[in-house]
Amino acid sequence: MRGPAVFPARLRRGGRGGADLAFPALTMTFAAGVVVLFAAFILVLSCQAWPAIERFGLGFVVSGEWNPVTGRFGAMVPIVGTMLTTVVAMTVALPVSFGIALFLAEIAPAWLKGPVGAAIELLAAVPSIVYGMWGLFVIAPIMADRVEPWLGEHLGFLPLFSGPPMGVGILSAGLVLALMVIPFMAAVIRDVFMMTPRNMKEAAYGLGATTLEVVRDVMIPCGRKGIAGGVFLGLGRALGETMAVTFVIGNAHNLSWSLFAPGNTIASMLANEFTEAGDALYAASLIELGLILFMITFVILGAARLWLRVGMEQGGGR
Repeated sequence: MRGPAVFPARLRRGGRGGADLAFPALTMTFAAGVVVLFAAFILVLSCQAWPAIERFGLGFVVSGEWNPVTGRFGAMVPIVGTMLTTVVAMTVALPVSFGIALFLAEIAPAWLKGPVGAAIELLAAVPSIVYGMWGLFVIAPIMADRVEPWLGEHLGFLPLFSGPPMGVGILSAGLVLALMVIPFMAAVIRDVFMMTPRNMKEAAYGLGATTLEVVRDVMIPCGRKGIAGGVFLGLGRALGETMAVTFVIGNAHNLSWSLFAPGNTIASMLANEFTEAGDALYAASLIELGLILFMITFVILGAARLWLRVGMEQGGGR
């Protein structure tokens, strides 16, 4: 055994250096900076949007009118468009991302995990405008010529799938969003699955469990908090995505039950109209849209974290 000389003299004296004293203060400053930045966002957006808030009040949220000529503005259409595209995106992306992550973590042979994992990570690095252009030139024609006519023929009795197939619209925007968030969600969920303790999986297999049972009874309970984090990461990106949606949603300010119809999201509306907002009330209304998007994202992610915390407590923290 080596003597106490191997330890620095500072540790033998029980003292703390200047770096040790400064480190907690430095990390606390970084954490406080996040809170300050969050408050600054809300404050600046609220101040800039105040003319519209004062003029329209809560009617701004429930009104579908958007007329710069008459000075009447409402957020209902972009709010509905944002929620619909996000629901479509998550409905498609969640099972696909889960399947990719499960394949990479538990099923794929070792020689295939590296190339497929690298491809997923490269897809996450593709700029959103490239997804938008690809959606406009590839997804939209396929939707107009094949997918939407088939859906209209077989499911046209439902309002969601009624109307003429146009190619650009809520459904196409949701699919492009799904393609964008799949790499993020799949990469996070894959890493969560791979962090499952190996001895727990081997014990389950030793007791005769199938791969499905190991995933359901071991991997998901062990990593459900991380899985939820990956899902919420994709949800946050889907809510705020701008350019990819702008290319394929149609950018029409109308409210329709059909997913085939063109529409707007809050982000695409801000991208299209902010440079044209010469009037103060017009600009304030657009800024209020940004504030609403900020609050929607905050409320949804906050509610999700609360639900997750309650679920972990009820599940005994497993």
